[in-house]
Amino acid sequence: MKISERLHSLFFRLVLRRAWTAFLVGGLAFLASAAGTINFVYILKANLALVLDYGWQALNDGVARQLVEMLFVGYASLAGFLVFKACEHRLVRGLSQAPPAAPDE
Repeated sequence: MKISERLHSLFFRLVLRRAWTAFLVGGLAFLASAAGTINFVYILKANLALVLDYGWQALNDGVARQLVEMLFVGYASLAGFLVFKACEHRLVRGLSQAPPAAPDE
């Protein structure tokens, strides 16, 4: 079994099986994604202003490293968004399906 299959199985068992865990994890993932995205925008704006004002000196003083670190923040925000969308899909599917029919007596 591949590692991606194991992660998918674990995520399904721990998070998507129950609606309340999907709701809880989806909410946390949404907050993490939003916080990462807002942080990303503010830091990118500040770094670009610094580079435009000071040029290569700013890049040598650490802006280049911070831009690389921002790539990781961006991918972490994307991962949070994907977890949120998976949880959202599970919740919407659960709400939109008809309840199981009662057995005839």
